[in-house]
Amino acid sequence: MAQFRLDGTKVLAVTLEGGGDAVKAKNGSMVAYDGEMAFKKLSGGGEGVRGMVTRRLTGEQMTVMEVKGRGTCYFADRACDINLVRLNGEKLHVEASNLLCTDSGLRTGTSFTGLRGASQGNGLFTTSVEGTGQAALMSAGPAVLLRVGPQTPLQVDPGAYVAHQGDLRQSFQSGVNFRTLMGEGSGEAFQIRFEGSGLVYVQPSERNTLGGDV
Repeated sequence: MAQFRLDGTKVLAVTLEGGGDAVKAKNGSMVAYDGEMAFKKLSGGGEGVRGMVTRRLTGEQMTVMEVKGRGTCYFADRACDINLVRLNGEKLHVEASNLLCTDSGLRTGTSFTGLRGASQGNGLFTTSVEGTGQAALMSAGPAVLLRVGPQTPLQVDPGAYVAHQGDLRQSFQSGVNFRTLMGEGSGEAFQIRFEGSGLVYVQPSERNTLGGDV
């Protein structure tokens, strides 16, 4: 099985022992490797014919590559910070632009986000990762892991959202009012509200979003 470790905060090192060991990584994110590696372009949004149809329907065009071999391969992208997540049968929801690498055994797909995705300018769907294994997420700065409990719902700026997992319900909140329409908005007109029980990954930087302009 592939062994994931961080080399600093911005480089992911994955050791493969050969014999069919493989990972899926963001296309073009390899920065170095030792040993013998083979790279093959794939497409995100899920595997097989169903994945192809899903990609066409959702527009979730995540381009990934399969990396096989024996040795250690190093991945990085735009000097982003990298966060490791271990899944034990759970499902992780993550923006496609924040997903760097996964164990090849993890299943990827798409899920509906509704207005949250629209407020982020990412469309109405996002990427899901499910199964047992490790995934590496990227964030602009070190991500913080915020816990949501039955008595502690959480509001998150759509521009700072990275991923979430657990039994969470999400809803879209809007604070647009007359002052907003008069050009006196605070820049915090939209939030995502998480309720239930789970974890939310938030980055200490806000990407440009439609919601951030009002």
